[in-house]
Amino acid sequence: MSLFLVNRYLGEEDDGSVSKESRSLALLAKLKQKAKEKQKQSFTEQKHKPEEQTKQKAVKKKRKADKESSRESELKHKRRKSEVETASVSDSDNQDEVDEKKKKKEEKQKKKKKKSHSGGSVEADVTAAETEAGEDVGGEKKDAQTENETQKQASAETGFQILGGFETKPVQKVHRVLPQWLAQPDVIHRDIKSNLVPVSDVPGLSAQLVKQIQNNGIQQLFPVQAEVIPAILESAQTGFLIGRGGYKPRDICVSAPTGSGKTLAFVIPVIQVLMERVVCEVRALAVLPTKELAQQVSKVFTSYAEGTSLKVVMLAGQKTLAAEQASLSELRGGKRRSLADIVVATPGRLVDHINKNSGLNLEHLRFLIIDEADRMIDSMHQSWLSQVVKAVYRPERGAESSIFRRTEPAHVTAASLSPPQMPLQKLLFSATLTQNPEKLQQLGLHQPRLFSSVHGQTGTTPAAPTLKQDRFDFPQGLTEFYVPCTLSKKPLLVLHFILRMKLNPILCFTNSRETAHRLLLLVQLFGGVQAAEFSSRLSPGERKKTLKEFEQGKIQLLISTDAAARGIDINGVKCVVNYDAPQYIRTYIHRIGRTARAGKAGLAFTFLLGVQEKNFLQMVLEAGSPGIQKQIVKPENLKSMEARYEQTLQELADVIKEEKSK
Repeated sequence: MSLFLVNRYLGEEDDGSVSKESRSLALLAKLKQKAKEKQKQSFTEQKHKPEEQTKQKAVKKKRKADKESSRESELKHKRRKSEVETASVSDSDNQDEVDEKKKKKEEKQKKKKKKSHSGGSVEADVTAAETEAGEDVGGEKKDAQTENETQKQASAETGFQILGGFETKPVQKVHRVLPQWLAQPDVIHRDIKSNLVPVSDVPGLSAQLVKQIQNNGIQQLFPVQAEVIPAILESAQTGFLIGRGGYKPRDICVSAPTGSGKTLAFVIPVIQVLMERVVCEVRALAVLPTKELAQQVSKVFTSYAEGTSLKVVMLAGQKTLAAEQASLSELRGGKRRSLADIVVATPGRLVDHINKNSGLNLEHLRFLIIDEADRMIDSMHQSWLSQVVKAVYRPERGAESSIFRRTEPAHVTAASLSPPQMPLQKLLFSATLTQNPEKLQQLGLHQPRLFSSVHGQTGTTPAAPTLKQDRFDFPQGLTEFYVPCTLSKKPLLVLHFILRMKLNPILCFTNSRETAHRLLLLVQLFGGVQAAEFSSRLSPGERKKTLKEFEQGKIQLLISTDAAARGIDINGVKCVVNYDAPQYIRTYIHRIGRTARAGKAGLAFTFLLGVQEKNFLQMVLEAGSPGIQKQIVKPENLKSMEARYEQTLQELADVIKEEKSK
């Protein structure tokens, strides 16, 4: 009975003790939770006062420890009456847990004090309890700084620098750096009419040539002529052998708009320099891209060589190779003697004569004139220039001990200048001379000098690197228009310009000879317009005849491929129409340059499809156009011709079928 009472008493006591213990543990958990909340509130203050924070934490933890110890003493006092081993075992287990917690907290406090005294970062002092509570305040900064610390530790351990944390900086644009002669050219006035120079005022011109120029109806020279002629004459003041001061003369490049008088700028000085020659040798060679241009330049040379002993020969394929050979040289006294002082040639025909030893001797060549230089550079695949240079410096038999011995130029030294030898001077002319040094390097220029009418294209200006293409000088009297249209309305617009707007004569450009031929047939079938075609479909004789009739006004509409776009001077062209929009800006410059020549007024129209407008207008404006205007042709203006036009299209289909069947 007594044993039962003891057991019952012990059981009741045990249950009470357990309940009180659970209450104490719950109270302890609440206190911990409050402590965590207070830590969250004080975290922002910790960043500024880390030492005070750690002290406050230490005081709070001491208070907590004191409270826990007081509670534990109360529990021990209540359990004193119990003599059961199980109660004592449970008390010892609880005591061990409390002791372990106290030890952990004391160790954390010691670590915090060490870090605060050593100047450690605030983020490193954050306790495990704070991270468990999901603290988000200042998390990003904490992660970045801890990451930097780990990178520093890793780099210190391995000896390698860990890359990262780069700042995004704007990439500097590469500035285009041009050679000095390209960046700082001799400027030619753009305004032709207000900068005319009387012929008698040009320095260096002989009285004979001045009189001949005036007899040809020229009283004043254009700016490009007034600048370039004295420069070429100056390089030959001391004769053929040496340049000014005994040095080799500088090569000359000229970039001026179409119709500004570039041809006369090299014809007059070359004629004057060669007038004093005694022995007839080929001393001037002018190379041009097309037969028509060669014929035009040869005609100018011949007109100014009248009254002198100079002879001009053209090699452009208009005669047979044997006939051209006979005009170049003849056998006299067992030796072949030259019959030409000035040769005007196309590249292909020139190479034929050099390779076949047809009597073209270039060993005495003094001037190499390259007209339409940019196109000639593009056709370097024919290697005509290298063959010309090779023929110029070919060692002549028995000339090893002669004063006229010529060697290919290298570096200028005292030895290379003694004895003096006849220099080869290159003269380049173009309306669209490239500024690409790599392309110009193919010409092997010697200390070149550039005359340019295009202002503000130097490579030293900050704006220069933003340019996507070269800038050009447009003819002064030119007015540019573009006409939005559809593909089917293009022929109607051409007819409208001639029949309604009375814009004739018109030089109309297409991108292919097939398009030119189809347009010609359509206009002829429509009727009322005198039209002709100018393309490679025609023989040289037919082309010459067509151009002559167009100049005489017998042809109202001349439909041409780009064969007529380069350099040809066609009198009386009031209007140029780009039936097909040109793909390249140089093509556009040369096409519109057939009108508004020599300061006269001219019109240029370009037919543009909707998809072409944006790119074309941007290309033209970037090239330096003063402004291209929009010209809209209303549909009602074309209605009266549409019925006849539809009928003509059916007739055209039948004509083309007949041509293909032949």
